[in-house]
Amino acid sequence: MRRREFIKVLSGAAAWPIAVRAQPAGKVYRIGVLETIPQALNAPNLDALRRGLRARGYVEGNNLLIEYRSADGRADRFPGVATELIRLGVDLLVTRGTPAAQAAKNATATIPIVMAAIGEPLGVGVVATLAHPGGNVTGLSAFVTELAAKRIELAKETFPSIQRIAFLTNMGNPIAPPQWEAVKIAAAALGLSAELLDTRKEQDIEQGFDTAVDHKVNVISVNIDGLIQLKADMIVELAARHKILTIYPSREFVEAGGLISYGVNYPDLYYRSATLIDKIFKGAKPGDLPVEQPVKFELIVNLKTANALGLTMPPAILATADEVIE
Repeated sequence: MRRREFIKVLSGAAAWPIAVRAQPAGKVYRIGVLETIPQALNAPNLDALRRGLRARGYVEGNNLLIEYRSADGRADRFPGVATELIRLGVDLLVTRGTPAAQAAKNATATIPIVMAAIGEPLGVGVVATLAHPGGNVTGLSAFVTELAAKRIELAKETFPSIQRIAFLTNMGNPIAPPQWEAVKIAAAALGLSAELLDTRKEQDIEQGFDTAVDHKVNVISVNIDGLIQLKADMIVELAARHKILTIYPSREFVEAGGLISYGVNYPDLYYRSATLIDKIFKGAKPGDLPVEQPVKFELIVNLKTANALGLTMPPAILATADEVIE
């Protein structure tokens, strides 16, 4: 498997000049950000969104106000948070994840919604099609179902002797069941057995690792979800404590001490969201703007963690990694 094999996907993103564009004098745009985790844990993504907006002439404290609200890893909080942002009179909502997009869509049919990242846009009641979303929603896909399978392939390539993998995910998230099916298919094709670790509350995380140890799981593939994002440090610590090889969906887990990650570059999605926001503020209808695909994928390896586990990472993996943390 080569990282570059996965990045040849159509973007649909329009090319925009870097120069800052002037905005209507006196207009202050208010953006409501509906997020899965607190702002302090989400700085790289929010900073990328701000950079993209600045490049298009929207500057906080001048003509831009960002209202950030987090569901703190609990999907059931999204409807209330979405309603709160709408009551503030925001001009546009930015969401992360399928539950947030669903809550925003259910809360308003008129305020534009830009999905900075959604695991699976289709079949969840958010958009009609990728090319013509319809209604008041557009945004960017995070390509998660395909990547869930690719991470199983990466695990086998990196650790050829493995026989049993587990998939740690929140099956209450609408994007999780299709990913679990993709994981099972990929595992079977590689001669691996697969086990589900359904994680819907914090207590399930430690129980899941205990189950993995009891069932002699070789590798845990961690899925992306609000609760899992919120408890990233806990998951990384449990993996180290139990000495279980673990592969993650995004770089923040590896930066926290996780072993390896493969997934989309989320800050890039947030940066590109600014283009869609700018088009909408200039009069475009969200439903006419195609949902875009990711174009940046990254493989991150924590060599320090590998050494602590007594692992020798294959040279081919290190050579294709976008970043090796030492």
